[in-house]
Amino acid sequence: MLSGFFVPQGASAQAEDAQADNGGLTEIIVTAQRREESLQKAAIAVTAVTGGDLVRSGITETANLGKLVPALVVQPTGGTTSFFLRGVGTNSQNSFSENAIAFNFNGVYVGRPTAPAGVFYDLERVEVVKGPQGTLYGRNATGGAINVLPKKPVLGRFSAEGIAEYGNYDSKKGFLAVNVPIGDTAALRVAGQIVDRDGYISDGYDDDKGEAVRASFLLKPSDLWSITFVGDFYHQGGKGAGAVLLPNGSFAVPSLEDRVSVSDPRAIAAINGYASTLFAPPFCAGGFIASGCIENAGTDGYLDNKFYGLSAQIEGDMDFATLTVIPAWRKSKANFRTYLPGFRGEIRDDAEQMSLEARLTSANDQRLRYVLGAFFFNEEQDTLNYFRQGRLSTTRFAPLLKTQSLAAFGQLTFDLTDSLRLIGGGRYTREDKSQLTASVSGGLPRQVDPPLGAPITGDLTFTKFTWKAGVEYDAGPASLLYANVATGFKSGGFFVASPPNNSFAPETLTAYTLGAKNRFFGNKLQLNIEAFYWNYKDQQVTFVGGVQTGDGIFAQGSLTTNAGKSRIYGAEIDARFAPTRDDLFTANLQYLNGKYKSLQTANFSPTGAPVSTGCTVTGSRLANPGINSARFYDIDCSGKPTVNSPKWALNIGYQHSFQLGGDMALTAGVRSNIESSRFMNANFRPEEKQGSFMMSDAFLTLQGPQEKWNVTAFINNIEDKEVLARAGTRPILDFPVGTLRPPRTYGVRLGFSL
Repeated sequence: MLSGFFVPQGASAQAEDAQADNGGLTEIIVTAQRREESLQKAAIAVTAVTGGDLVRSGITETANLGKLVPALVVQPTGGTTSFFLRGVGTNSQNSFSENAIAFNFNGVYVGRPTAPAGVFYDLERVEVVKGPQGTLYGRNATGGAINVLPKKPVLGRFSAEGIAEYGNYDSKKGFLAVNVPIGDTAALRVAGQIVDRDGYISDGYDDDKGEAVRASFLLKPSDLWSITFVGDFYHQGGKGAGAVLLPNGSFAVPSLEDRVSVSDPRAIAAINGYASTLFAPPFCAGGFIASGCIENAGTDGYLDNKFYGLSAQIEGDMDFATLTVIPAWRKSKANFRTYLPGFRGEIRDDAEQMSLEARLTSANDQRLRYVLGAFFFNEEQDTLNYFRQGRLSTTRFAPLLKTQSLAAFGQLTFDLTDSLRLIGGGRYTREDKSQLTASVSGGLPRQVDPPLGAPITGDLTFTKFTWKAGVEYDAGPASLLYANVATGFKSGGFFVASPPNNSFAPETLTAYTLGAKNRFFGNKLQLNIEAFYWNYKDQQVTFVGGVQTGDGIFAQGSLTTNAGKSRIYGAEIDARFAPTRDDLFTANLQYLNGKYKSLQTANFSPTGAPVSTGCTVTGSRLANPGINSARFYDIDCSGKPTVNSPKWALNIGYQHSFQLGGDMALTAGVRSNIESSRFMNANFRPEEKQGSFMMSDAFLTLQGPQEKWNVTAFINNIEDKEVLARAGTRPILDFPVGTLRPPRTYGVRLGFSL
């Protein structure tokens, strides 16, 4: 299913979904199933967003990708990024976290939630594959995969392209790419991007600053063999994502439309007015605890993250099949201070990963087609996590983590007849994890750097076989019917240092899918429909619970347990209509019904005060009898809807091109994203629920002769709607905080192509 923004007339048929000269829709080539095939012939749910779509939508950071893919929810969490597809995902909280949606850049799995950044430029396309990928992808794809594919060097042709953009919030973006042929058998492509934008909220948070460069070298000594080397670097700066107070029944807060940060004096005054009614100490702005007050969010947050990558893709035609080998190395050096959850978190995470993937892919014209592969992944982390949640709760831990994953996978397609095919595949995975972690937790009100305790060690091993079975049927020359059952797996791991209860088990998902892809009226109308049912077991749920310290006392901390069990079903309809070469209508409608069949947690209160929740409290008990008043509260959220799951999501758009003569064109387009309400996390507080909304974007592009230059005026979020990207509860005093999506933005974009 192709979704996204609009494409100028005359763009490349493979890279862009432009209209053909007769008004029909052209084909899009994707590699979501590890072989090149038409999007309309791929019997899976995949949304392809072209590089042009991303440029026209102004997307340079991962957090905004969701507005082009209705099924995808992207949540910023401090310096990390969490993905949710159709209600399946992970709330990344600390260095132990891993995403349930696999993020792959240039065919390389990216392990850290901090690392999916700085890659959204000079792209061929982004593929969002929905549902478990347990037979063609090497690791952790419970709910789907996001494949980011950069442009490759082109032999025998010099080219250059660039973009300069300026918008409100003093937004400045610059992009340049050059393709240089080197003889007849080699080519070099170098691309770079600079982004600098002020923050959207009152104290400068929610900004975007970064510098990125990527170099790709293609060597093709013969028609049968090629090798492509890619090196990339990205520096992420600025203050990072910020938070605002959410309206609630406990006390009056600044209006969301003013985008007042939690560190703003206006927000602190509102919090202190509430604290005084509870006879609690006042909050003070930022820093460490001053005499008689509790620290609040500060203005000194920052990002200083650096990401490096090297990879090679070797491809050889072995006559009977194509061999693909991808060795890769990636390193992320995350260093940031965030107040996103309403308190301070400082994280330094040095992670280095190495991976090797080898695949053997048969030709498309064989009756029995196959993809066979093996995958190796090794990651080592050296991290320091420091969270200050008030006078009663400080957590500092320094894990040394190691993950090693081995997998063998394959998928077969067999033609029973010219129009009927059977699909079968499987993957066996073995994953080993270890930790050596020193930590300290508890009430440490005046210590800047509380000393760490003796290190704790731990080792875990997980094995799993996942599989897929399906059938495909060509109902007509441009109609495909398919049905399949597939399973997915995300390994378990550690969430804290202190044994014995410091780990969680794998989660699994079984997906049942029935779909149809169709073209009608001479390729002018595309109508794709899919229905799905997902059974999600042993769901890994992260919440604020009690962490046992070295002396046996429980303190507040982030826990991940296998607390969830849910069922998710729904349907998605994707339609595109190009009645003429100058008109394009698009619509994507998703219905999603997710419910937790079981979700029970034991939340922790350091003061003993009741915790704020929208679920049922079934009981409570002292956490540390005879020592302090901290309590556990047993929470039952069974029957609640799955988080980040709007029941309805609609993306509609229209564009029209006016031919001006002299080989020039003026293209106007508009798109609206309409979604029903959804809860933002598994606490289910009414204040943490995003209501239904509509956000619209529009653009006007003047295209020069032979597409040598273009000028675009754009406006995004025309309604200037305040929409939550994330919501949570600040543990001390239990007041809700949230992160907002961008407000109304507008500007002008200049582009050239040689």
